[in-house]
Amino acid sequence: MKTGFTVLIAGGGIGGLTLGVALRRAGIAFRIFERAPAMLKVGAGISMQSNAMLAFRTLGIDTQVAAAGQKINGGSILTPRNEEISSMLVREVSELVDAPMITIHRGLLQDVLHHAVGDDCLTLGAKVEGYRDGPDGIFVKLSDGTEVRGDLLVAADGLRSAVRAQMLHEPAPRYSGYTSWRGVCEVSDGVRPDYTSESWGQGSRFGVVPIGNGQTYWFATANAPEHGVDQPDARTELLKRFAGWHAPIPQLIQNTPNSAILRTDIHDRAPIEKWAEGRVVLLGDAAHPMTPNMGQGGCQAVEDAVVLARCLAVEAELPAALARYQALRVKRANEFVTRSYRIGQIGQWENPAACWVRAKLLKVTSSKRVTNEMRRRIEFSAP
Repeated sequence: MKTGFTVLIAGGGIGGLTLGVALRRAGIAFRIFERAPAMLKVGAGISMQSNAMLAFRTLGIDTQVAAAGQKINGGSILTPRNEEISSMLVREVSELVDAPMITIHRGLLQDVLHHAVGDDCLTLGAKVEGYRDGPDGIFVKLSDGTEVRGDLLVAADGLRSAVRAQMLHEPAPRYSGYTSWRGVCEVSDGVRPDYTSESWGQGSRFGVVPIGNGQTYWFATANAPEHGVDQPDARTELLKRFAGWHAPIPQLIQNTPNSAILRTDIHDRAPIEKWAEGRVVLLGDAAHPMTPNMGQGGCQAVEDAVVLARCLAVEAELPAALARYQALRVKRANEFVTRSYRIGQIGQWENPAACWVRAKLLKVTSSKRVTNEMRRRIEFSAP
């Protein structure tokens, strides 16, 4: 890009902050607008799989991310009675691609990215509400009524992106049919520090993810109507739903204060091919919101950020840079959207006979096939 080119970023989450790091490394001016008034350590845990760690390596921050989280060497899909039905050969695949899988608290990951970005280009308490695209630049409308000019607007403002809404005029995101609960608590007995698990029942699942620093991130899903409310509270509801499931599931729920349990309905959007229009481009959940079943939502946002910054750095004209970005990213990210949705639907089966068949099919899937599939999805190289 020519001298004086400035990128405006809507959203200071994982995708927006990673893009800021990548643009700073490329010598491209940018400003990030984040609606939260402060960079608080909110949220629960997240997996940065090997592809995201390879992307972070190109920015020189992979070691900082790894140090703030927990290296994972393996994992399993289990029954509610603790019988293994499938294994995830994380260590073997990590060695093949020469990058670890790191699980980490979202707040700590945000800290690493925030430190790398700095405060000089970050504006807090400023929500991007819309824009107008003109021949001499893009003009962003902020929640306080001010307007800021730039040369490119990147929508990194999530599932319900205001920028995407103006650009595409779409209906609301689609509901998956199941809701989720998430929490973080002190490590319980029975939690291996380098091993994750996900237990599949009939219409419910429960995941256990150590994230380092003596903490375990857990998540639960259940088929439920949209906009449901826990009665009388989330912890009581979960202890009832997962009574009789194997240890340490009940203990993790019991060890988490009710106020620290987050309930979120699971949504995504059908894949789209168009991520750019004029001086506006989509990134992360604003481009390809996906269900969390493959643990790739944040990872794909990181890949987006690295690739977009690279395209802006090597192309002389904006249309060429955005066309290259779309060509490199749309197919790959959309595949994760589709596969994650399908895995979620299968994981939430309720019929006992169908669940029995599901377990049998997972058991007979060869470790070689699993390894090859994992390697294919987590390989990443910057363009």
